[in-house]
Amino acid sequence: MSRVLRFCCLPAIVLALAAAAQAAPAGLDQNGKPDLKSAGALAFGPKGVLFVGDPQGAQIVAIDVGTAPKDPIGGNFKLEGADQKIAALLGTKADDITINDVAVEPGTNIAYVSVARGKGPSAEPAIVRIDGKGNVTTLPLDKVAYAKVALANAPAAGATDKKGQSLRSGVITDLAFVDGKLFIAGLSNEEFASKLRSIEFPFKGADTGASVEIFHTNHNAVETRSPVRTFVPFNVGGQPQILAAYTCTPLVTFPVADLKAGQKVHGKTVAELGNRNQPIDMIVYEKDGKQFLLLSNSARGMMKISTENIDKQPALETKVPDKAGLTYETIQGLENVDQLDKLGNANALVLSKGTLSAIALP
Repeated sequence: MSRVLRFCCLPAIVLALAAAAQAAPAGLDQNGKPDLKSAGALAFGPKGVLFVGDPQGAQIVAIDVGTAPKDPIGGNFKLEGADQKIAALLGTKADDITINDVAVEPGTNIAYVSVARGKGPSAEPAIVRIDGKGNVTTLPLDKVAYAKVALANAPAAGATDKKGQSLRSGVITDLAFVDGKLFIAGLSNEEFASKLRSIEFPFKGADTGASVEIFHTNHNAVETRSPVRTFVPFNVGGQPQILAAYTCTPLVTFPVADLKAGQKVHGKTVAELGNRNQPIDMIVYEKDGKQFLLLSNSARGMMKISTENIDKQPALETKVPDKAGLTYETIQGLENVDQLDKLGNANALVLSKGTLSAIALP
């Protein structure tokens, strides 16, 4: 090969390498605008892939988040007025937005926030990211690599329960990605409404999910219609399980192996954490060789729950006036936490009263 030919080929080689470096993550087979109707629960999957729950669209959208900002969030991070900064970025005021979820990208420690601008089903969705210097920027969604999958048997748009509350908003209440599968909690349009779905990624399609029921110890009844509010994947006695929290506030385990499409699965209630309370967000972490849950709640503060004897805990199948089963410690100073996610192995990122800050795991 002549010297001239070799030099002429260099630009092509450089361009090919650059294109390869910028290639979208595997499984994202579309390019353009994902057409989100709403942005709710978030979860990270394979590197660079953010799963977005879109309850109004009754779909899950996987999005390429691209190259992360250079400044990761550290253990001393604090951004006061994060809600105001997000609202200003979206051209409105803090009272006009709802922050639906906060997720930290593993490895980069950049926070991603799902937001509704406006109120009700017509609110405009947005996703913003926040770096360690407190910079708040939008995640561009006009031209992005993505994939989406529609959820079968979702409640119809505009459907409401007996109290007039939207059923469609509950079609996706929480997400988690583990071992190549995305787990989805929420409601269906069936009489046995509460669902736990699992979808393989890359997406091939969504089945009808497993119908899940629990014995609700505070209500003294079997519950089939109330959805899981928040959950984490968790091993119980070496067996993969979903550890889920419901309103008023039973904590329940479901073996992953039982969560097959069309099955009806009865969960094991391992704790009643107190009535007149709604769980908001939950993480699992390890400290001093032991595993704990950190659960934020609407009325009972932040709970640190030991899982040491969870496999030995008998199922609660009778009425409980207040609390029973696994015990917890209330963490003082962490009241009013609206969102929660792990920040590495030693910290968590919490949103409380509009302020986003890092805390040491208790």
